Amino acid sequence: MSCQAILVGDGPARPVTAEEAGAYSGPGFVWMHVDSIEEPELSMLTGGDIPDVAANALVASETRPRCERIDQGAILNLRGPTTEGVDVSDRLVSIRMWVRRGKVNSLTRRPLAATQAVLGQMKDGAIGDPGDLVAAFAREISRELDPRVAELGDLLDDCESDLESRNMYHLRGAIARIRAEAIAYRRFVAPDRDALSALTQIEFDWLADDDRLHIREAADRFARMAEELEAVRERAALLHEQLTDLRAEEIDQRGLLISIVAFIFLPLTFITGLLGMNVKGIPYADEPWAFWGVCAFCVLIGVAVFAWFARRHWLRR
Repeated sequence: MSCQAILVGDGPARPVTAEEAGAYSGPGFVWMHVDSIEEPELSMLTGGDIPDVAANALVASETRPRCERIDQGAILNLRGPTTEGVDVSDRLVSIRMWVRRGKVNSLTRRPLAATQAVLGQMKDGAIGDPGDLVAAFAREISRELDPRVAELGDLLDDCESDLESRNMYHLRGAIARIRAEAIAYRRFVAPDRDALSALTQIEFDWLADDDRLHIREAADRFARMAEELEAVRERAALLHEQLTDLRAEEIDQRGLLISIVAFIFLPLTFITGLLGMNVKGIPYADEPWAFWGVCAFCVLIGVAVFAWFARRHWLRR
């Protein structure tokens, strides 16, 4: 975990010390970024010309996506996917930025996947001002998140196919996981869209028209993802209801089958129990055909009961 400062001036982007970044007032801009929460590093990030409101927003323990104007600067919080292999409680981690002409201060408490891509663009000279930096983060975060949202829709399509084939024994857990993922993502995707849309509505001298265009494009992508996540959540709820109905129907059919079998054998059990009593006076006890007669009588009763069930359409699915 570290605090790094990158200067974008007349030449290519290059790392500088925190002291050089704080005193710089030449062309281009300085980006100071902290990816830890240790006090010395935070003091370097939040000291100097940062208002108390912006400093508190940078170091807050809990954040949500937002955009607020303070004079000619903006507090911008966004949420995006973390790097692979990092275990976090939330699906998306935050980046907090204090942006104004000539300088950007930012902080992440967990590694953000988009950061490395933005650093690569700075080294390639594609970022020349604070507006470019904000647009790059908005674009990269939305690009990283888009396939993850699309994957939820694909997984739900597979669940729908399995449900149509009645292969539903593993679906309850899968649908629940997909729905939980969609809810967790939508919790921050929709505010990301609102924050970026609000930023494009504010007039800043450091935010060029092409930057606004890229930010609007990212906001539109977030809006599309929010709609897709809402659709995934509704489809998951509908699938869960269908799964519950199918399982209830299956249980009813099995219960009906058991009841039919029990109803057929109930009178037969009564007859065999009655005739099986070891007492004198049982009719036809000494006749040689009595056993087969009782068997035929039981079969006749079973067929009659079965035919009665069939006539009442109780045997249909």
